[in-house]
Amino acid sequence: MKFFKAALFALFVFIAVSAHAQSSAELKHQREVLTQQLDQLNHEYQETSNNKKTTLKQLNLLKQQIGIREEKINNINSEVRNLDNQISESNNSVRSLQSQLDQLKKEYAAMVLFTYRNQSAYNKLMFIFAAKDFNQAYRRLKYLQQIGTYRERQAKYIQETQGELHVKIGELDKNKKEKSNLLVDQEKEKKTLGEEKNAQVQVVADLSKHEGLLKQQQQDVQKKISRTNREISNAIRREIEEARRKAEEQARAEARAAAARKAAEAKAERAEKADTKEVYIPKIKAITKNSSDREVLNATPEAAKLSSDFLGNKGSLPWPVAAGSIKQGFGIYYDNVGIKNESDGWGIKTNTGASVRAVFQGEVSSIINVLGTWLVVIKHGEYFTAYSNLKSVSVSDGQKVSTKQVIGTVATDSSTGEAIVNFALYKGKVPVNPKIWLVSN
Repeated sequence: MKFFKAALFALFVFIAVSAHAQSSAELKHQREVLTQQLDQLNHEYQETSNNKKTTLKQLNLLKQQIGIREEKINNINSEVRNLDNQISESNNSVRSLQSQLDQLKKEYAAMVLFTYRNQSAYNKLMFIFAAKDFNQAYRRLKYLQQIGTYRERQAKYIQETQGELHVKIGELDKNKKEKSNLLVDQEKEKKTLGEEKNAQVQVVADLSKHEGLLKQQQQDVQKKISRTNREISNAIRREIEEARRKAEEQARAEARAAAARKAAEAKAERAEKADTKEVYIPKIKAITKNSSDREVLNATPEAAKLSSDFLGNKGSLPWPVAAGSIKQGFGIYYDNVGIKNESDGWGIKTNTGASVRAVFQGEVSSIINVLGTWLVVIKHGEYFTAYSNLKSVSVSDGQKVSTKQVIGTVATDSSTGEAIVNFALYKGKVPVNPKIWLVSN
């Protein structure tokens, strides 16, 4: 019974330790990922700090480093707490196993002493023959045999318990050593965090000296964004107006042709039958000034199919760059000086000189220079995609493009050193959130 309880306790301990081990592995993996991110950010920061002129990029990189380093310190705290739990459980296991071992040794010693005192064959025979009847003599014989078997089993239990105890002590020492290393790493991270916060204060102080210049830079950025949004809206409006004009012109031409055919048929019929009955000419549904933008943009079978194909790829469109992260999301946001703004798309941070590509097949609608960088608008039936802040363009106006075809390269901001491509997606004239259209990155 005691052995059963001990085995059950050991099973519970094993399950608990396994759960902690899994959690520890996850925390360790997270710490490794955070360390890699910090190394990359530190590399970028060292590159920017070589420039004697303090920039916003240095401040942004420091903020990112501080945030990630604080997250890493929290991760280490979680690991330490996890190890403390494991150490506590290991200590309890060691104490329990030691108590079991002492009890087993005590019982084994008493059994050995009893066996020693009754080891004489004469005593054993006397014990058997002193029975009242045959059944009692048989039971006494089995009892003596079971004592020998039980003694062997107890010796085996002692060996197994000693082995398990040594394993637990080894795990305990390992966890204590790992905890010690983590605490050293934690102190190192805290020291580095303090240095980074001091550096942040210095960078902010340096930037404050050029507050006017920074505000001007931010105003220039916002001015460029507003100008880009206007150009996109104008390009889409022109595209819709042109599509409407072409559709109306085609509808009028088809109506004239139909009327001419009916008139010819009527004339021939009158000549044949000498009948003066009025001829009915059916009205053809055509694009007019009252037609919706959607009807205009889907006026041709080709445009309607392209719109349908684009919609069919909702949620699986590729990103406009092969590698990047969202710097500015869709919707309302506040800049560094607290001014409320609204983003019609995404600002995607990518590598310097990265290629920008079309997210779907379509036709280049407009190529516009906006304050020194390029804007490319591509038409996909009733949908439009816009790619701005391009340093160069590799397509031409009216050109057909395919999915992932390179249309240009991203420009790098001289004040921040960041390469950001601005991407927007429109259904007609209405901007929509790229998040529900692009594949998860």
